[in-house]
Amino acid sequence: MYGDDIHLWLHHIRAEELHREAHKAPRSRPARAGVLRARVGWTLVEVGLRLATPRLPQSGLTARFDH
Repeated sequence: MYGDDIHLWLHHIRAEELHREAHKAPRSRPARAGVLRARVGWTLVEVGLRLATPRLPQSGLTARFDH
């Protein structure tokens, strides 16, 4: 068919672009991304510790209103 060779040619061009992009040096992360990542990580640790810590028994007054 008429466009088959064009499709193959475009495929080869795109494959070369992807190959060049894959072999580029990785970009360094901005400092803000590292700070945000650390903050999110510590928040997850705090939530996990809260979920893992057993609750203390409730007093009589608050136990009545929880139901």
